[in-house]
Amino acid sequence: MISKKKALIYAIIVIIITAICTTMFNLTLGNKVIISKDLYNSYARYNKLLGLEDVIENDYYKEVSKDNLINGSIKGLFEGLKDPYSQYYTADEFQRLKEQTSGSFVGIGVYIGVNQENDKITIISPIAGSPAAKAGLKSGDVVTKVNGKSVESKTVDEVIKEIKGKKDTDVKLTVERKGKDLNFDIKRQTIVTKSVSSKVMDNNIGYLKITSFDENTYKEFKENLNELKAKGIKGLVIDLRDNPGGLLDVCVDIADDLIGEGTIVYTKNNSGHKEYYKSDKNELNMPMAVLINGGSASASEILTAALVDNGKAMAVGETSFGKGLVQSVKGLKDGTGYKLTTAQYFTPNGDYINKKGITPKIKEKDKNKQLKLALEYIKQEIK
Repeated sequence: MISKKKALIYAIIVIIITAICTTMFNLTLGNKVIISKDLYNSYARYNKLLGLEDVIENDYYKEVSKDNLINGSIKGLFEGLKDPYSQYYTADEFQRLKEQTSGSFVGIGVYIGVNQENDKITIISPIAGSPAAKAGLKSGDVVTKVNGKSVESKTVDEVIKEIKGKKDTDVKLTVERKGKDLNFDIKRQTIVTKSVSSKVMDNNIGYLKITSFDENTYKEFKENLNELKAKGIKGLVIDLRDNPGGLLDVCVDIADDLIGEGTIVYTKNNSGHKEYYKSDKNELNMPMAVLINGGSASASEILTAALVDNGKAMAVGETSFGKGLVQSVKGLKDGTGYKLTTAQYFTPNGDYINKKGITPKIKEKDKNKQLKLALEYIKQEIK
């Protein structure tokens, strides 16, 4: 026998269908409404979900949280995409997501993502000076366990949730590096990220490092670049190594200040519509080089391609991470939210770098030699 709750749900669905069909088709026969088979099937496919919910609530051996069932059902919609970058967030999870771009959070200070070659959860980069960096975690480390529990079937956001916690508590990470398992016990701390730093090298060449593209990054970029220009630099090295990306609009603003009039990036959605991000005539009129490696992802690759494809800079280092997908993040009224891959992005020259990355023209694996080669290139251009 159907429960009262289930009967109410079915009644509501019928009312909704009736309202829709009456409005759309105005086909009524007394107290009945005639609807299309397709419209009926679009609602009937949820019968299994409702039925299984009833089974769980009645037969599960422990008391069931209805909120957890609902959240699990919604999460399942996104998990069905088989896309590591699309995710539904509970209110707590969505708050943590917003913290990632605010520049301050409690954790160990590490950026992680999914390696496109092997689909494993991988450390993109530790934040400089963070507990993770001090403990010895490195870009490319594959996360296998958190507190002794395997992460093989977990999403990136689920792993982040387990890594984060209260300040001054410990978390144990097991990572795979060059075929060996390594264990790290790391204390969680308040991480305040400063995403841009700079200095003058070799008398007249500016060095500007961007570690992420957060809410305050563009402001920090402008301040650092103005300080370098005030010191009379003749060339600029932009270091994007181990920068996992971040906010697209921040990346676009930075590129706009550097490349002059041209295309920064363009995106294409599921209907084939293209959206172009353009820059104005203002530019930084001096030789530039950009440093990249396997930890340079997403917005870092967009900025690199904008500089290289517009003939403004030489790329030096190693092939970048290879993430050519754009996510939209939306908050809902109840504090929950979601992140959904809504488009692909292409470089100004039309290259799609997803799972391929950007290969620099000047290739060098040795991190210390990468900067040296960039400086040498700029010196030649200044002459």
